[in-house]
Amino acid sequence: QLRPVESGGGLVQPGESLTLSCAPSGFSLRFYAVGWFRQAPGKEREGVSCISSPGGSVHYADSVQGRFTISRDNAKNTVTLQMNSLKPEDTAVYYCALHDSVEPMCFLGSRPYGYWGQGTQVTVSS
Repeated sequence: QLRPVESGGGLVQPGESLTLSCAPSGFSLRFYAVGWFRQAPGKEREGVSCISSPGGSVHYADSVQGRFTISRDNAKNTVTLQMNSLKPEDTAVYYCALHDSVEPMCFLGSRPYGYWGQGTQVTVSS
């Protein structure tokens, strides 16, 4: 079964940074657009960032624009979400999801994504 695997979550203080990684289990990410989503307790899941299969198209939610950076290294088979200047409101479970598409576009809506990881907890607290 195709399933991406997230890593890198943890507990940090406000203003600090974390790097999340998404790596597949036994298949290549090359042919998938990748999205990062998050869900906080009592809130709906929201799209955080996405990157197209070729890597040339990226999008960010307004709430993370300028603080988060998504990138991919198809040779290393990894997509990374660099999160800087973290705020308490960034606390959530973060999920990596895959969209089976090689088009030069990606989406922050969850509907196109057919494969989801188990999630990794990010907690920002002093």
